[in-house]
Order: sequence, then structure tokens, then C-alpha cells
Amino acid sequence: MKCGYTYSRDTKELSIGSRFIAFIQCKVYEKAIKDHARGLLLDLGCGKVPLYEIYRCYVTDNICIDWTNTSHTLHLDYKFDLNNEIPLESSIFDTILITDVLEHLHAPEILFREMSRLLRPNGKLILGVPFIYRIHDEPYDYYRFTEFSLRMFCKRNGMKIISLEPYGGAMEIILDIVAKEIAFSKILSEIHLFLSKLCINFNVAMKLSNKTSRKFPLGYYLIAQK
Repeated sequence: MKCGYTYSRDTKELSIGSRFIAFIQCKVYEKAIKDHARGLLLDLGCGKVPLYEIYRCYVTDNICIDWTNTSHTLHLDYKFDLNNEIPLESSIFDTILITDVLEHLHAPEILFREMSRLLRPNGKLILGVPFIYRIHDEPYDYYRFTEFSLRMFCKRNGMKIISLEPYGGAMEIILDIVAKEIAFSKILSEIHLFLSKLCINFNVAMKLSNKTSRKFPLGYYLIAQK
């Protein structure tokens, strides 16, 4: 059974201006999930469960939770307010996956505490957050987290960091901004996506990305263990 992420070309599923960042993120998340997702997985803030086609090969089962006001109900198991305690038993999940959700919580420290509680001993957290990225899902876009704030949350909640790395740098940030500004044109967007994929694989572009990603990250991904 082959698993892997392919972003949708349906603009109702994924806006044309977000295809480039989806391409960048899926490479990061695919490796993290392949290396660390096991057992019973909790998909937090799951939305349309875009990463299911990756993690389904590596876990025994999954539970999907999203906001109480979500419009994405097809794959949902539960609706909860992620700013409050989650009414599930402690120590039941082997893996928790949460991507591009933390910035939308007005009380992220509560969710970190809950994730630690829900994880079994030695269970793993796979987390992704944007950093230099446009305001989105207004008015519920509250924060941008540095690697130092993510380290603080882990330390406070008894989780050991296995990996905490930036993804993307100055090159990817510029390309993402351009993608969103030309999203009005399908033709321009298709050309931009094709050229962007080529560009970031050039040696010079990769060096620029690596050189700038620490100070100008597009986002971060975190692997932590309870």
C-alpha cells in the first residue's frame, strides 16, 4: 500500500496561492511522519485531514479532532475547543500530529499541557507552525512561535525535544509571497509553481535557503517525546 501526499488541484480544497507552501511543507511532514508516527495517532485541528494519505501506512488507527466551529466535518471524530481541556482519557495516544494550528489558539500553553497528558510514556508529538507567513483565517490568527518558545513549552510540559528545525528561508518566503499575490491568475500561478520547484533545487538557491533559515524561517517543525 503506497502512501504519500499529493496536494489537491481543486481550488475548493487548496487555494492556488497556497500550493507552493503545501509543496514545501509536505516534504517536511512526510519525512517526520514516516520516521515517528506509530500506533494510535491523534490528528489535532485536523481540518480536511490533508496528511492522512501519509500517516495511514504507519499507524494502527487515528482519531481526528477539530474546532467546535469547524466546517470540515467529513472525517471528524470529535469537536472540541482546543483552548480548553480535552475530555479524553490520559496516556492513550502513541502519536499526536498538529500542523498549522497552534498560532490560532489564544491559550496555546493549555493545549501543550493537554498534549503531554494525552501522550503515552515515550509517545511522540509531531508539530508544525508557520513563522514568516501572511495573516490567515482572520480573526483567529494570534501568534507566531520562535524555536525558543517551542522549547519553553516542551520543557514546561515534560517533553524531550528530538528535533526542532526551521523549514524554508528567504528564498521560499519570497516565492510564497509572490504565489499569493498572483493567485488571481491561474496561468501565472501554474508557471510560478513550476519555476519555483525548479528554483529551490538549484545549488545556489539551496545555499541561500540554508543560510537564511535560522533568522528568516518560513516555519518550524518539532518532534518531541514524552
